[in-house]
Amino acid sequence: MVRRLLPFRLRRNVGPFVFFDHIGPAELPPGRGLDVRPHPHIGLATVTYLYEGALTHRDSLGFAQVIRPGDVNWMTAGRGIVHSERTPDAERAAGHRMHGIQTWVALPLAHEDDAPEFRHYDAQVLPESTHDGVRLRVIAGRAFGMESPVRIYAPTLYVDVELAQGATLAVPAEHEERAVYVVSGTARIDGEAVLAERMYVLPGTGDVEIVATDSARLLLCGGARLDGERYLWWNFVASSRERIERAKADWLAQRFGQVPGETEFIPLPER
Repeated sequence: MVRRLLPFRLRRNVGPFVFFDHIGPAELPPGRGLDVRPHPHIGLATVTYLYEGALTHRDSLGFAQVIRPGDVNWMTAGRGIVHSERTPDAERAAGHRMHGIQTWVALPLAHEDDAPEFRHYDAQVLPESTHDGVRLRVIAGRAFGMESPVRIYAPTLYVDVELAQGATLAVPAEHEERAVYVVSGTARIDGEAVLAERMYVLPGTGDVEIVATDSARLLLCGGARLDGERYLWWNFVASSRERIERAKADWLAQRFGQVPGETEFIPLPER
């Protein structure tokens, strides 16, 4: 089960985040795994962050990297890249739980057609703090006096939050756009009860108080407002429809490159 929060017809993005998927949690029995076949991207960066399980990333640049809970895989598509994501052999054989978040960050206009690249960050390099029942890990960008080493292209808010029952977190207005996604548990935002597996867009100004009525896990996301409209079609993000059409033609003609060792090809969707 994958829950897609962004894009939404009433809210296409929050800061640079134009796509937000909550994967699982799910129990995968022995012999079963995830197989996301090779597919293309342009104009965005994919950001994978797991709570449980593992995925093997492979791409047309030749990178092969297993991501595990707390790590960050940041793949900049730029002018074009192909990648696949699959359950590693050991986890597939043994069976495992799968739970995580995958987002797309739209690249600023000046970087839309940058050369593609891939970067992996181990969990231990991400800054974190714990106090009064609040645990914070900055996945990307700056927040709460901490800065992630993950390379970004615009001011970004992306924080993993764990709250003990009764704990309080004040979210400062240091980013232009902000949202809270409730991964699990229950909480109140400025006194209003909020539900798990929902995203709440916060006001643009002023501190916002989050209180955990039960233990809760949240994600804060957002950042600077996008520098213009973005079009999303299949796996492509671009500032113009013409760029989308060119990406379609390139994929049909198989000009994107290939993931080493993989031969599967996903046809271009008809709509």
